[in-house]
Amino acid sequence: MTMDTEKKEHIRPSWDEYFINLADTVASRATCDRGRSGCVIVKDKQILVSGYVGSPRGLAHCDEVGHLMKQVTHEDGKVTQHCMRTVHAEQNAITQAAKRGIALDGSTLYCRMTPCRTCAMLIINCGIVRVVCEKKYQAGQESEQMFMESGVKIEFFSEEIQKY
Repeated sequence: MTMDTEKKEHIRPSWDEYFINLADTVASRATCDRGRSGCVIVKDKQILVSGYVGSPRGLAHCDEVGHLMKQVTHEDGKVTQHCMRTVHAEQNAITQAAKRGIALDGSTLYCRMTPCRTCAMLIINCGIVRVVCEKKYQAGQESEQMFMESGVKIEFFSEEIQKY
């Protein structure tokens, strides 16, 4: 029997890597296969709240009964399909904070992709100052612009577009 005398070096993740990995773990609880997203909101390297994509409390989930698809017509005439059954991960995290009386002012939000327009507005209004995304969202330009105008810093681990 030989003993391995070489010790493998453990490389600790950066704080951003750590929290984005936690957001991915939170996403494993999501109940809509179109975008299994998770979110973690942090301040001073401490987790305040988390949230994942899922239907409102007590209502059926996409994974159980299917998607509730609606058409959205954009300014340029393009029509897209969106599932309207679920509450987004960012919205669920923010409502958890409100429910528990946790102030989010000055915090950082970690998520899978660029938040949608509605989530971006909530993020801005509750005082979150930084958003870290794993990837970009194909329709995230408006959110990125709102963040820039409002002074919320947004960063991406990858310029890749999240496919779903």
